[in-house]
Amino acid sequence: MIETLKFKQNLKVFTLNSNPELAEEIVQHLGIEMGKSSVSRFSDGEILINVDESVRGCEIFLIQTTSQPCNEHIMELLTMIDALKRASAKSINVVIPYYGYARQDRKARSREPITAKLIANLLEVAGASRILTLDLHAPQIQGFFDIPVDQLVGVPILSKYFKEKKLRDSVVVAPDNGGVVRARKMANKLDSPIALIDKRRPKPNVVEVMNIVGNVKGKSVIIVDDMIDTAGTITLAANALIENGALEVYACCTHPVLSGPAISRIENSKIKELVTTNSIRLPEGKNIDKIKTISIAPLISRAIARIHNEEPVSDLFE
Repeated sequence: MIETLKFKQNLKVFTLNSNPELAEEIVQHLGIEMGKSSVSRFSDGEILINVDESVRGCEIFLIQTTSQPCNEHIMELLTMIDALKRASAKSINVVIPYYGYARQDRKARSREPITAKLIANLLEVAGASRILTLDLHAPQIQGFFDIPVDQLVGVPILSKYFKEKKLRDSVVVAPDNGGVVRARKMANKLDSPIALIDKRRPKPNVVEVMNIVGNVKGKSVIIVDDMIDTAGTITLAANALIENGALEVYACCTHPVLSGPAISRIENSKIKELVTTNSIRLPEGKNIDKIKTISIAPLISRAIARIHNEEPVSDLFE
């Protein structure tokens, strides 16, 4: 159990199918049992949710990461929220460690949707009372909601791991301009300088490295990002850093999306180790030796406990 936790009788935690291992770990830290529910399918693929215990007047925490298959997991989540609301739950706190569609947070060109806002609308209309998430790709997505949103951060967890490794002459690298703030936070925790990869993206999931801003020669380099999808950016950056004299290259991220050719790219890259969290469940085929996974269950369980007991969660950001 974490800390000394006391809960009211009306706290219940439920999970769906995207990451049950993480959910089980969370309830173990909380010292409570998982709520009983089931998800089944009709022959045409329609989702049927059954909540197998009373939730009347209860404060619910529903855990579902919206990873691949994203649309399937989102529909499970919306259906479960509706079931809980119709069963007279007092409040429905939706725990989404990885928020799918977060990269579609604005109109990049004419006639494009803002799907991150659409997902926010769907969650609210379904009946969500609060969102608890981790490292949104675009922090402004919090403003898409008219309900409370608590965004936890992964940098302290990742920084602690590298601090314990005691790397010599480390430098933290932002893989693009948008990652400079994240890199600086990690650099401050590790007491290291930062560097920046100047890149361009001619089309989605295609990256070209232009040059490196900062000194990496003879350094142990840590590339930090919020997510790794096809691993194009990370592997190209690692190769460029080695070519510019880096001694060794580590990479870390909060969300291991790892789609398409990501695993083969990482295996064949100059990356010594990829450190990530279990916000997204990695199937056996993706659990390669180069990947080290750190659990976010202690962090999320502390956040759940504090929200339930009406205590501040702000110090969990550090």
